[in-house]
Amino acid sequence: MQKTVRIFALPEELAAECAKEIARLINRSAEKKKIFTIALSGGSTPELLFTKLGEEYSKSVQWESVHVFWGDERCVPPDDSESNFGMTLSRFLSKIEIPAENIHRIKGEDDPEGEALRYSDEISRFTEEKDGLPAFSMVILGMGEDGHTASIFPGHSELLISDKICEVAVHPVSGQKRITITGRVINNADSVYFLVTGKKKQDVLDKILNDKPAAKSYPAYFIEPVDGDLIWYLDRDAAGLL
Repeated sequence: MQKTVRIFALPEELAAECAKEIARLINRSAEKKKIFTIALSGGSTPELLFTKLGEEYSKSVQWESVHVFWGDERCVPPDDSESNFGMTLSRFLSKIEIPAENIHRIKGEDDPEGEALRYSDEISRFTEEKDGLPAFSMVILGMGEDGHTASIFPGHSELLISDKICEVAVHPVSGQKRITITGRVINNADSVYFLVTGKKKQDVLDKILNDKPAAKSYPAYFIEPVDGDLIWYLDRDAAGLL
């Protein structure tokens, strides 16, 4: 694993640089006639990224070579305000020319257990396999103030080592069910991009990136691609204690 930390003055600058890098990687993959599989995240910082991609890269990226997935989703309909798919559709996917069959959403309105199985199968059918698990070209992640990532929350370390591709998770406060890809799948990706902004995240980031003992209670600490790149995109506020 190669780990890189990039720090930017503002979230908007972070989003702009990350969008440029994603566009470059997709086009490079397309030149090699390869499919680029990407798992997206919800959250305010990824929303900035998706807005940038939709506004500035709708014509300059070979989107037809991309298959879009989600790392997690709340168990709500796609038109619900909490839907990660709904946010991504309005900010990004509706702005680009990508075949409808290349968009693989988690059906949050369906039975969670059944959908976790169905989505696991869909991921397997459209991604490359490595060491018996799906291998995404890229996984984009956010991180909560509690150190959770995707929908892997503190106290649920079993989701980090599960042999399943997707599992049903439960939000520890709201009790809301979610569907998430598991830690081993995340760590099997060619690259993992963490997008983290805001002063409220700096204490957790300090523990994780400085490898402090307390970091082991945070799921994000255990995201270490087996044979890929780990890139942290941070704003100055989030990186304040580094």
